[in-house]
Parts: sequence; structure tokens; C-alpha cells
Amino acid sequence: MSGEMVITFPEGNKVDAHFGGFTVNTDQDGSAPPPFALFLASIGTCAGIYVSSFCRNRGIPVDNVKIVQRVSSGPMGGIGKVELEIQVPPDFPEKYHQAIIRAADECAVKRTIQNPPDFEVKTVVV
Repeated sequence: MSGEMVITFPEGNKVDAHFGGFTVNTDQDGSAPPPFALFLASIGTCAGIYVSSFCRNRGIPVDNVKIVQRVSSGPMGGIGKVELEIQVPPDFPEKYHQAIIRAADECAVKRTIQNPPDFEVKTVVV
């Protein structure tokens, strides 16, 4: 994804991101998810896109497929480990167990974390 997001500050600890006709609301006080929770959700939902596509391309129903994401803290705080457990029903073809893991591994969010971008923060007077 490239392009521009506009970040606004509606009130209190609310911070919103506007892009592509969408608004993502965040709030440190509980009226919306905090930004870090959305970051973590982006990992699981990104993997979910690949898992869902994998199944649908093979005619496998996704009704009983889900991903459970677990996050553990590192020794210095922050994230130590992210575990994505793909839960499949008993009738899920065993021949696809490793392939669906490889599909989830294609997640662009995960790959970006593994090869982080450069960040530039600056002030501009408008």
C-alpha cells in the first residue's frame, strides 16, 4: 500500500486515520481500540486474508476455519513472539496442513515487520 493517510485528533485521547474513503478510529480511553491493538489485529487479519484465499481457491469452506493469535512479551517489553494458530475442522484435508501455513506466512504485514521500513518524522508549517 502506498499513498497518504491523514491523522486527526477529534477529542481527548482519540486519534483517527483517514484513507481511501475509510476512517479508522482509535482511543486510549476505551471507546475504540487503541492503536497498538489495531497493529496486532493487522497481523492476524492479514494472515486471515491469505488463509481464506487459500481455502476458497481450493473449494474448502472457511466456516469452521479460524486463526487464534497469541502475543507474548519480550524480555525487554514489547512483543517477544506472535503465534498464529490456524484451527481447522477434522475434515480439513491433511495434505494442505503445511500449505496453509505457507499461505499465512505470505502476510504482507508480517513480512514488513521482518524487514522494517525506514521512518521519517518531520514538522511542516502549513
